[in-house]
Amino acid sequence: MDTRQQWGVVLGVSGGTGGAVAGALARNPGLGIFGVHRGRRPEAAAEVERTVRATGAACHMHVGGAGTFEEVQVACAEILRVAGPRSVKLLAHAIADGSYGTFLGGQRALLDSRRIHRTFESMAHSFVYWAQELVACDLLAPEARLVAMTNPMVDSVVHGWGLVAAAKAALEIYVRQMGHEIGPKGHRVMLLKFGMVETQAIRVAFPPDEWARVKREISQVTPARRLCTVEEVGAFVAQLAGPVGDWFNGSTIDLTGNQTGGLLDTIFNPGNYRNSPP
Repeated sequence: MDTRQQWGVVLGVSGGTGGAVAGALARNPGLGIFGVHRGRRPEAAAEVERTVRATGAACHMHVGGAGTFEEVQVACAEILRVAGPRSVKLLAHAIADGSYGTFLGGQRALLDSRRIHRTFESMAHSFVYWAQELVACDLLAPEARLVAMTNPMVDSVVHGWGLVAAAKAALEIYVRQMGHEIGPKGHRVMLLKFGMVETQAIRVAFPPDEWARVKREISQVTPARRLCTVEEVGAFVAQLAGPVGDWFNGSTIDLTGNQTGGLLDTIFNPGNYRNSPP
């Protein structure tokens, strides 16, 4: 395996967004891909690997967790062995491992301390762990990019999703702080906010009729009258690996397409949306 090239480390690589990011990074700028996944969807991970290798880029899949400091240490030791020092051009933190429920009970499941800790560790704290270990192992290539992912729930109240929103809010603060800490060394830390995208995971989370309704209603309030795609997210992340990402640091990049901007308008002017195309 060619260890001289630069690499993209993609966490959650077997998911829709992570897989799309891996493919886009391999195509342009042609990074090797070190993918991390938990092994729950081996067929999807294998398909991502085939897509990456079809571009001519190197690919190495690490089956294991990515959310605890111990798991990060194991994975970074493997990156060092596979890719060598100063090889990681971009880290894409696409971990989705949050718990659904309420803080005070009721009709939804109560979020206990175990679920709260796991959600914050996997969806927020682990981004810090990865940054720390990449620096400690001298794995960051010159002008490396550390990219975390968030969504509009952090700005809203969605019953049952409060814990995920809280973890994403913490992630935003981490990005802001780390951008100032690592920016003088030439590296960049950024948070990419995008709206709902259609993936296998989201389709499983909803019964088919319910997902069709959610997709239709969100599309109707989005100015483009459709959902963002995982391919669009992947292509944008790939652009951040190059000169486009030079000036983004410690900041949140809005790729939502103003998806939530019209939600109040649907209450005051519902007629504007009843006959909108899906």
